[in-house]
Amino acid sequence: MVRRLAPVDDPALLVGAATGDDAAVYRLDDGRALVVTADFITPVVDDARTWGRVAAANAVSDVYAMGGRPLLALNLVGWNSEELSSDLLAEVLLGAQDVASEGGFVIAGGHTVDDPEPKFGLAVVGEADPDRLLTNAGFRPGDALVLTKPLGIGVVTTAIKAGTAPDAVVDAALASMTRLNAEASAVALDAGATGATDVTGFGLLGHLGRAVEESGVDAEIDVGAVPVLDGARELAEAGMMPGGSRRNLAWVDDRLDRGGHDGLEVLLLADAQTSGGLLFGASPAGAHEALDRLESAGHTAAVVGRVLNGAGRLYLA
Repeated sequence: MVRRLAPVDDPALLVGAATGDDAAVYRLDDGRALVVTADFITPVVDDARTWGRVAAANAVSDVYAMGGRPLLALNLVGWNSEELSSDLLAEVLLGAQDVASEGGFVIAGGHTVDDPEPKFGLAVVGEADPDRLLTNAGFRPGDALVLTKPLGIGVVTTAIKAGTAPDAVVDAALASMTRLNAEASAVALDAGATGATDVTGFGLLGHLGRAVEESGVDAEIDVGAVPVLDGARELAEAGMMPGGSRRNLAWVDDRLDRGGHDGLEVLLLADAQTSGGLLFGASPAGAHEALDRLESAGHTAAVVGRVLNGAGRLYLA
């Protein structure tokens, strides 16, 4: 669909739609660039304020994935005003404000439309150094791959909707979804990363699959090293796998060498995340220093693979 649109030919547009990256980047001058994104989601939990926090953290993650910091956001709301009270919407907006306060950015209004199914998110403007961007086209052969949050969010949110998710598993998933990727972005930049993406709706395989294509490299994933939320594997075995995860796997499967892995463990790598972590590449030494910093700050992070010479294939080891 996007390929049918006229290409944008503006030298100030450093990152646009062509590479399918996390956000657009527009150069203002030699030292400053704007990072612009928008994202919204349907409810993933029943509590309105928590949903607002998750949705805001999810939206602002795209700025962090580019190596930027958020400055300003606008609320994007679809609301069924006949079925849902304005007090509930206020709680959603307060949840987003909680995230804005934590992230040091401002939410200044927004726009609401009537919608049978509620939706909430943010349009976000941030800034970045144009010479220190993280992009999905910046992965380099020899990089070690660092993942800053565990997978399994899609499985858990599916189980929440089905009413089968244990409280402890839900609490862990919410803690992960509401953790901002600000520190992970700073750690990636300090580690010398040039390639990064956040792991959200297309799963680890989908986002990394697009990144290796845009970077002109291959990547190998150490399946046993990939962190998964406690309890998510058991829920997946019980059938709590979102349909989006299966579509993610189907999209990347023709470029995926499973290496003898199959079934559930491969599907978990394609699990559709909400407000997932960052995946970035750095030198092996830089990656392990980054891992130490992330773990010291309470992240469940891991070195999950490496970048190889190639042309867009993924290998499971």
